[in-house]
Amino acid sequence: MTQLRTVQVVGGGSAGSSAHVRSLASGLVARGVRVTVCAPAELDRVYDYIGAGAHFVPLPRFGDPAAVTAVRNASIGADIVHAHGLHASVRAALALTGDARAPLVTTWHSRSHLDGARGGVQRLLERRTVRAATVVLATSSELVDRARRRGARDARLAPVTVPAARGPVCLHDGKARAELGAVDRPLLMAVGALERGRGYRTLLDAARVWRDLDPQPLLVIAGEGRERAFLQRRIADEELPVRIIGRRDDVAELLAAADIAVLPSRWEARSLLAQEALRLGVPLVATAVGGVPELVGDAAELVPYGDSAALAATVRALLDDVERRMDLGAAGRVQAGTWPTEDETVAHVLSVYDELAGR
Repeated sequence: MTQLRTVQVVGGGSAGSSAHVRSLASGLVARGVRVTVCAPAELDRVYDYIGAGAHFVPLPRFGDPAAVTAVRNASIGADIVHAHGLHASVRAALALTGDARAPLVTTWHSRSHLDGARGGVQRLLERRTVRAATVVLATSSELVDRARRRGARDARLAPVTVPAARGPVCLHDGKARAELGAVDRPLLMAVGALERGRGYRTLLDAARVWRDLDPQPLLVIAGEGRERAFLQRRIADEELPVRIIGRRDDVAELLAAADIAVLPSRWEARSLLAQEALRLGVPLVATAVGGVPELVGDAAELVPYGDSAALAATVRALLDDVERRMDLGAAGRVQAGTWPTEDETVAHVLSVYDELAGR
């Protein structure tokens, strides 16, 4: 039997999809599959696809016609082309034309909430890409339904997981807490791009309430993005107990030092923060949106999106209830044990490839 060859296409490079592709590439190579990863050059520097055993093809920025040409050339002779995210799927769909094209698999890791003309363009792109795909894999039941509404011929729930933090991680690490300035006060931790829809404005509204607590908790946000200047101004003007520390590569260590993790997003599928918090046994307060309830089960406190009063009250109640925090930490580890392993994720994807390749 000839060696299976697959091309993995990554677009915008969200942390979840990029880490998943790294894990997938490593697992497929270990199973004898030839893997090519097409992605922006900076992603290989972070996720080391070459180190996973894949051939790497750098892609120009989205919108550059050369990106489509690069995917088309990389896909010559491939058995399966697998695109991750909408931008990557657009590139792959444009690249795969003609009767001899390889089957296209696309994975929907998340979704955007765009209004007006931009929302219309997004819906159009979603329709075109899912109709070009032989199989759409989605990371939550809601995304499966969305793909089917857009016209997907075959949409399936994918058992996708991302790697846990490597190496030992010490809970409530004193060194990390000292660095963040939370030695003698509760530490709240949020992680993610500083963009609209991530819920940080609501989070700062809640932080106004926490100013009155004694000891006053410190909210630390790890991330970077277009909202940073606006958020920093609010923090300064309102004297909020909040620090923004930018993008970090030691998020697991910082999260493990926290008393509570907070996820205030408008929408999530399989949130990296939620997965890491539950694996570490850190109590999580999250919005009841998208795939979050499906992911966390009863192992987290859920609040409505945009409800700063509910968010503030839930966090405050947890800070006052050590036993409840301990129960949530234990439940989180149990819930994390029900998620698919990396091996199971790779095996599922490979079974789809074999099905489509007629193997």
